[in-house]
Amino acid sequence: MNNHRLLAGLVTSVLLSSGVCAFCQKRQIKTIEELFETAESNSPQLRPSFSAEEEARREISVARNGLLPYINANLSLSYLGDGFTTKRNFSDYQKAPIPHFGSGLSINLTQPVYTGGAVKSAIELAKLKSTAARYATELQRDNIRFQLTGYYLDIYKYHNLRKVVENNIAQARKVLAEMEARYKQGVALQNDITRYELLVSNLELQLTKINNLIDILNNNLVLTCGLPEGTEIVPDSTIILRTLPRGNENEWQEAANNNAPALKLANSSVAISGKAERLVKSERLPKIGLQAGWSLDGPILVEVPPINRNLSYWYVGLGVSYNISSLYKSNKSLAKSRIATQKAIDELNAARNNISMGVRADYMRYLEAYEELKTQTKSVELAERNYNTTSVRYSADMALITDMLDAANSKLDAEQQLVNARINIIYYYYKLLFTSGKI
Repeated sequence: MNNHRLLAGLVTSVLLSSGVCAFCQKRQIKTIEELFETAESNSPQLRPSFSAEEEARREISVARNGLLPYINANLSLSYLGDGFTTKRNFSDYQKAPIPHFGSGLSINLTQPVYTGGAVKSAIELAKLKSTAARYATELQRDNIRFQLTGYYLDIYKYHNLRKVVENNIAQARKVLAEMEARYKQGVALQNDITRYELLVSNLELQLTKINNLIDILNNNLVLTCGLPEGTEIVPDSTIILRTLPRGNENEWQEAANNNAPALKLANSSVAISGKAERLVKSERLPKIGLQAGWSLDGPILVEVPPINRNLSYWYVGLGVSYNISSLYKSNKSLAKSRIATQKAIDELNAARNNISMGVRADYMRYLEAYEELKTQTKSVELAERNYNTTSVRYSADMALITDMLDAANSKLDAEQQLVNARINIIYYYYKLLFTSGKI
């Protein structure tokens, strides 16, 4: 019997320890920066950007192929029918037998020497597109990070709101218990109890909504980070204790001009459009290349009668080609490229203005959040004082139930606004980091 009990105890311990370990793995305390690193490696929303970067890098190698020689080889086998000869007036017809088996073999090599800048511009254009792809990845990464920040801070906020609501439910139930005791003593009305029960019911409904919202936000956070399904992220409680730098607006504006991925991407678009314009212009320039070739053909048909032998020859030289039609065909393409370049410049100026306005607005809201925190801290102090005073007056039959309800609601609202005010400071700080490209 003792052995059975010992075995059962060991099995129970193993199962419990496994359950605790699994629970610990599902529930994780993470800082915002740790989530950023996780999303960098695992976020499914970021993978297409990495693939686009790799594709753009491969495009550089493709463009460099333009520097390599062009080699063509041709082999032909044919059946040649007999020919005939006539005078110029098609009289005096005479049959001209021709060897029926014809063959041809040629190899041609062309090494570009000067292409009007087309090859060089194509390589530089591919490099610019690769850089633009990297900036696009940075922009997407920043968007994901800011999205994660929103989820993270909302989860933290609603965790705190849940505590506030739970505390208010506990206080309301305590008051409700006092009311029921006073009702039994005949010094309270049933209507008062009913109205306070309604308050507790509303608080419980609010708690359910908060729990559901936390589950939704946590699911969004987990999926965005690429974490295993069922993981519960618990925000680091020390985030509220951070001392955040305020700086001044000029520092944030300068940081945005230097770091904002949207500006870098817009600058890249201007450079890409300019290089595309240079490619169009290269069509108007001659192309020069070294040429070499070898040919083996048979039979020799230029003689009459034909000679049933192979004729072989080779050559080397310098080839120059010029597309004369480009003088009148490329005008429209060049005009289009110039308009595209001007459009890219206009979009760059618009992006610069939008970011400047965004930095200013976020900075003002950041400072405003500090003022709001001061106000809400004072409001909570006053609401708690009012609630305690009203509670004492109600216990002494010097206040109505409506006064208690108003005091409880005011206290709840003030505590919720205080939580929001603390979170808003962190939110607008990260919003500034996002807008200025420093997140």
